[in-house]
Amino acid sequence: QSPWIDNLSRDSIRSGRLANMVDDGIRGVTSNPTIFQKAMTGTDAYSADFARLIEGGTVEQAFWEMATADVTAALEIFHPLYVQSGGADGFISLEVSPRLAYDTEGSIKDARIFHERIAMPNLLVKIPATEAGVPAIHQMISEGRNINVTLIFSLDRYNAVIEAYISGLETFASTGGDLSRVHSVASFFVSRVDTEVDRRLEALNDDKALPLRGKAAVAQAKLAYQLFLERFSGPRWEALKAKGAHVQRPLWASTSTKNPAYPDLLY
Repeated sequence: QSPWIDNLSRDSIRSGRLANMVDDGIRGVTSNPTIFQKAMTGTDAYSADFARLIEGGTVEQAFWEMATADVTAALEIFHPLYVQSGGADGFISLEVSPRLAYDTEGSIKDARIFHERIAMPNLLVKIPATEAGVPAIHQMISEGRNINVTLIFSLDRYNAVIEAYISGLETFASTGGDLSRVHSVASFFVSRVDTEVDRRLEALNDDKALPLRGKAAVAQAKLAYQLFLERFSGPRWEALKAKGAHVQRPLWASTSTKNPAYPDLLY
């Protein structure tokens, strides 16, 4: 397994903490707009850049300029790991705007912009696994672009994500694309499942239901991994593997406990 951190800030980059994390065994980093919002408002490390950028643009434009700069710096730090691992590790993720969660074409456009602006092989652009996001994921994979599929909560949607990846690779191969350079992870959220299922169990007001709290998330994650094993096997996958394709690795996201009554290592 490859441990990733779900945090990125300019302070960690400038102080050398991020580089030290690589030495300590961290193999990748994810980010999202909320993480950047906290980083940008929790320190003065962005103040000078923000003041300069806001003079000629909007707050949102300034945000993306600063986020892109941080991701680019992190990509450079992790690039040696990407090379040493043969492309298995060393990835940094940058997520498309939350406003595009239900906009297929908008997601495709922004993902292309990110990949073309940050032309580094260890960049993963995050696209949420909404109904609108799945076809965008397929399109990006069919163009040979690296994608982190985020916000997967159900087995049915995970199956659709795997299909988007596999069919995208098939399309890319049909155009003569090099499958060996395409990488993707599928971020399956864990603890949030218990948050919702526990709420429903408690609403039943049934003593028999309460002992089931805190069990659904891990149970579903096991089924998700079984689905991963099934889909990335057999003749269809073997044909792609023979052309250099990599599996879409499961990324277990939201693994910190949200219920303070649960042990920290429940997930």
